[in-house]
Amino acid sequence: MNFPNPDSALLRDKKLFIFDMDGTIYLGYNVFDYAIRFINNLRANGKKVLFFTNNASHTTAFYQTKLAKLGFSPAADEIMTSGDVTIEFLKRHRAGKSVYLVGTDELVENFKAAGINMLTGKEEKADIVVTSFDTTLTYEKLDNACRLVRGGAEYLSTHPDFNCPTETGFIPDSGAIAAFVTASTGKTPTYFGKPYAETVEMISEATGFSRDEMCIFGDRLYTDIALGKKHGVTAVLVLSGETQPADVDAATPAEKPDYVFPSLDEVDHAMFG
Repeated sequence: MNFPNPDSALLRDKKLFIFDMDGTIYLGYNVFDYAIRFINNLRANGKKVLFFTNNASHTTAFYQTKLAKLGFSPAADEIMTSGDVTIEFLKRHRAGKSVYLVGTDELVENFKAAGINMLTGKEEKADIVVTSFDTTLTYEKLDNACRLVRGGAEYLSTHPDFNCPTETGFIPDSGAIAAFVTASTGKTPTYFGKPYAETVEMISEATGFSRDEMCIFGDRLYTDIALGKKHGVTAVLVLSGETQPADVDAATPAEKPDYVFPSLDEVDHAMFG
């Protein structure tokens, strides 16, 4: 299905190009070769690139290694995750508070390295519970999180994605785990990552670019595209991941992309011929 797009010259005027990862530039370890070509063309034309993923199950160091192996040649300062945004919020606005985290060991170590006061889950009380995309999830972790939230802990989540796309299909993501905790406790978390304002603020602060100088490419309406539409960043949807054409037709104005392309291959041709 073809969607009418504005003049691609508007994209060529942008300075910072933000890329979602899963479903946009690769699926698992299956890289989209045209994504490498497009990103190399952007760099060759003096554009800045930032890889931003809501997937907080890994650290920026992991993603730098992965992206390098896949052929994207990323610099350390070109990568950011929803975990980074959550950590920054805790350091700035909840300094010294005790935190129980439902997340991978990698994310737990990342929180510890940032100086967050981490709990084991055995405690009677916690100041804050954070849930994330946890591929090591157990019933015990969920039970701990629910008990501590019921006990009065503030409830946060790194990101709202319900599913993570992989080479073999979708697997439950952070939003699905948060839905379990909400169903049990009646408490809805404060979310970070895309599409929330803290993410745009952190990107602007880290890169020095204003919102009108940015554009974001992604495969999800409710995270990638909503980030742009809600916060003044040009939003480009690619249909190489979660979103289907019918979803675009049914999208609300707050999630209606500025551009729609089948993949980054077509964006590359539109911008560079």
